[in-house]
Amino acid sequence: MADANVPTFKLVLVGDGGTGKTTFVKRHLSGEFEKKYIVHPLEFFTSGGRIIFNTWDTAGQEKFGGLRDGYYIQGQCGIIMFDVTSRITYKNVPNWHRDLVRVCENIPIVLCGNKVDIKERKVKAKSITFHRKKNLQYYDISAKSNYNFEKPFLWLARKLSGNPNLEFVAPPALQPPEVEIDAGLMQQYSNELAAAAAQPLPEEDDDL
Repeated sequence: MADANVPTFKLVLVGDGGTGKTTFVKRHLSGEFEKKYIVHPLEFFTSGGRIIFNTWDTAGQEKFGGLRDGYYIQGQCGIIMFDVTSRITYKNVPNWHRDLVRVCENIPIVLCGNKVDIKERKVKAKSITFHRKKNLQYYDISAKSNYNFEKPFLWLARKLSGNPNLEFVAPPALQPPEVEIDAGLMQQYSNELAAAAAQPLPEEDDDL
């Protein structure tokens, strides 16, 4: 199915078990044809042509400790996911980041806080500072509602293509949303993230 001429990038998806990584990659309909259950080829149509992210999913192996180096080797971009309803999953982000950059140096990485559709948000915008310390991009997402689904991929595509003006020219083919999101609440979160980004970083280094 993959076209030899289509730019294809290995995207490494990491994060604690239960944060919604598999749900996230399985939203995209083009990824379901791969026989090797662990790699989802997600296709996007950009103003620069078609692009495929061969998205590696852990298949639950992260529950038994870290992932083997082979999972990361030749990774060209990454997504680190945590669950905004679970503080421990955010606390573990620095460990995932360390593992990822140890094998894949200088790759573009997006940090995603998933499950923003759930009202009991525990990890608030003002406490999400890790991406600013490490020069990553951050997005609130909700895999089950498709909220912001394309944002991490577009940011990565721009970095990988070296074209900051790259756009998606067609929406990705996604599963229909399983849950509805509260647009007002998403706007509030968006405002809180913008306000948090304008604050100086806290002095204490909690990444050690």
